Amino acid sequence: MSLPLAGLKVLDLTRALSGPFSTMILGDLGAEVIKIEPTPNGDMVRQWGPFDSDISVYYLSANRNKKGVGIDFRNPEGLALIRRMALKSDIVVENFKVGTMENMGLGYEDLAREKADLIMASISGFGRKGPAKSWAGFDQIAQGYSGFMSLSGTVESGPTRVGTAIGDLTAGMWVVIGIISAVVERQRTGRGQHVDTSLLAGLMGLLSVQGQRYLSVGEVPQPCGNVHPVIAPYGTFETADGPLNLAPATQAMWSKLCTILELDELTTDPRFLTNADRMQNRHDLKDLLEVSLKRKTRMEWTPLMIENGIPAGPINSLDDVFNDPQVQACDIVQSVAHPTVGEIRQVGLPVNFSNMEGAHTVRTAPPLFGEHTVQVLQQYGLGGDEIDHLLKDHVVVQQVDS
Repeated sequence: MSLPLAGLKVLDLTRALSGPFSTMILGDLGAEVIKIEPTPNGDMVRQWGPFDSDISVYYLSANRNKKGVGIDFRNPEGLALIRRMALKSDIVVENFKVGTMENMGLGYEDLAREKADLIMASISGFGRKGPAKSWAGFDQIAQGYSGFMSLSGTVESGPTRVGTAIGDLTAGMWVVIGIISAVVERQRTGRGQHVDTSLLAGLMGLLSVQGQRYLSVGEVPQPCGNVHPVIAPYGTFETADGPLNLAPATQAMWSKLCTILELDELTTDPRFLTNADRMQNRHDLKDLLEVSLKRKTRMEWTPLMIENGIPAGPINSLDDVFNDPQVQACDIVQSVAHPTVGEIRQVGLPVNFSNMEGAHTVRTAPPLFGEHTVQVLQQYGLGGDEIDHLLKDHVVVQQVDS
């Protein structure tokens, strides 16, 4: 069963999260991903906890379906080796600070002169031009800079970061879209190109209606907590045993909600006639709805709402999520054997293909540091004597017997 990107060779020079997440997606889709890590300690996230049998869980989360190679980036022979490998790859992905690849002799223009069909993908913090181009790309800094944090939290709490590194993850997904687009164009033209995105641009690409509110009518959205910024009622409401999410997004749903809650009089209340009216009076409306909602529990209301066409659901903790029958039925979590940890479970690629029914995207565990160095160098055409020299001089490391 051929995977969509089978046959593409990706040289992964990335570290931390945005880049490794992007190359993991490419690996999930079938590309051969060669993860190059610097000696002596490898990707920086290997030092970030928590740990499972001395292996970073952070590292495990973004590095499956890759082969691991350890190379000394500070050694000229190491950089020369990386260059040779880049020129024998289809795609090179990096997320260094702007200018670092050029300083190492690995810039796109330089490589493309020798390999016109090379695709290079870059992720930076704030873009490749402008006054902030040299700033390091850290997720929370980008969340704040992009305005994303200003939309989260409440007036009382102030701006709040999203609970995952959404800037890193978003940039990783955007760059995959760019890479696949470049691959399609290369099939037509025979030429590669340089694709780049940033944490800043990636987050701004998700501003959606909040960004358009400012661009079109000059509104600066304020944090609104767990309610929808432009629809009411829509958000989190208290029940007898805790919070419930409700999303009656249409006028018909609003009327049905009032019927279910035995509050039909609200449909003719001048404060709540239209969505615009309800937005103006959303706090009063929330109080009135919660008087009725507190008569039942979350899981008593949820099926009742859904049966009547009102989108609803509890706010699950992660133990609830991973034990949920719907999650289990969709095969979202998959298992793979790790050489030191044993069996690990991971959230797989959240995309299904009709011609890959039943195929798992979690195929190989995140590699140990330098696990595949010798094997990969052989695949890139290096002979035994040259590999022995590189190992002896510590230009490369092989941590596990090949």
